[in-house]
Amino acid sequence: MFLMKQDLIDRLTRYVTIDTQSNPESATTPSTEKQWDLLNLLNDELTDLGLETDIDEQGYLFATLDSNVDFDLPTVGFLAHVDTSPDFNATHVNPQIIENYDGTPIQLGKTKRTLSQDVFPAMKNVEGHTLMITDGTSLLGADDKAGVVEIMEALKYLTSHPEIKHGKIRVAFTPDEEIGRGPHQFDVERFNADFAYTMDGSEYGELQYESFNAAEAIVTCHGVNVHPGSAKDAMINAVLLGQQFNALLPQNEVPERTEGYEGFYHLMKINGDVEKTTLQYIIRDHDRNEFELRKKRLVEIKNDINSHFEDEPIEVEINDQYYNMGEKIEPNPHVIDIPKRVFERLGIPANTAPIRGGTDGSQLSYMGLPTPNIFTGCDNFHGPYEYASIDVMEKAVQVVIGIAEEVVNTYNK
Repeated sequence: MFLMKQDLIDRLTRYVTIDTQSNPESATTPSTEKQWDLLNLLNDELTDLGLETDIDEQGYLFATLDSNVDFDLPTVGFLAHVDTSPDFNATHVNPQIIENYDGTPIQLGKTKRTLSQDVFPAMKNVEGHTLMITDGTSLLGADDKAGVVEIMEALKYLTSHPEIKHGKIRVAFTPDEEIGRGPHQFDVERFNADFAYTMDGSEYGELQYESFNAAEAIVTCHGVNVHPGSAKDAMINAVLLGQQFNALLPQNEVPERTEGYEGFYHLMKINGDVEKTTLQYIIRDHDRNEFELRKKRLVEIKNDINSHFEDEPIEVEINDQYYNMGEKIEPNPHVIDIPKRVFERLGIPANTAPIRGGTDGSQLSYMGLPTPNIFTGCDNFHGPYEYASIDVMEKAVQVVIGIAEEVVNTYNK
């Protein structure tokens, strides 16, 4: 199988220069109108490939590549999201190409930012590769436009090579994954696949079928603001209450000090003043019991602090976001065995370490569609240090094609 790197570069450049940043403050779906710019382009490109498409008013674009065999097979799906993170500038993306990366630090455009293996040691794994990087002023948006590219290039290859036998393939390009809403309006019945894969992973070889259990917590601290000159025994400083609350959490159970299966509390944002201060946390743990204990701990801290005040100044609101998809995927081992065989055939070492981030597959698996996650070849998401390895993206395209073939090999017996 031979794929042109330039095709991947051209398509990724075309997609990342379209601003599709989602907005957590919006109540619409998609959360931003600009996501339609890429969705409509993809709809046209899928139609040009000869696929039947179906896009609903909430921005869920489905497409079908019909089976080219005369026997029944399960329908496999491939998914990627079109939105990019709201955490960093996503306008005027100006992608740069580095040929044959030699491992030395890369200055990002005219900024003072530098891509260096001293800070990002995983870049040692992409030495000699062709990289797409940013100019340091924006994120790249390879999360998850690289996944979109890989699915599109695989479809292009399959439609131009009918000698490759495959069953029915369903494709979904979805909005708002970066703000946790990707599957909220996803119609699993309309998608009508037996199992699926999100092309939304990171480093070469990732095949992820375990994820965090996840929740968001909003801690609201209510203070009493009086003149500081007469504040003794009267003022309650909401900012200090927030600091006290956070200090009572285990200081080593934070993202920057955990790995693997270790869970954490992550203080995402703190806003406020003496009168009122809010702290926004995300809670993550792979183990369901530990996850429940983490949520319980927040409530216990609230109760402990409130017990020293007459008016109970601290409130805690906790909302679950998604659960460990491994609970739904492990009872369906074929969903993992199929890509494992493809990885082995392509000489890709499978890394099944649990994903330490969000994926639509977590929610979709609980909605009845088992959906593991596969690498895209990109890293340092959500900021100016993001990069994509075109070489690894090429392998990811081969994995998509290989899964389509392996479904035939598995069930045509």
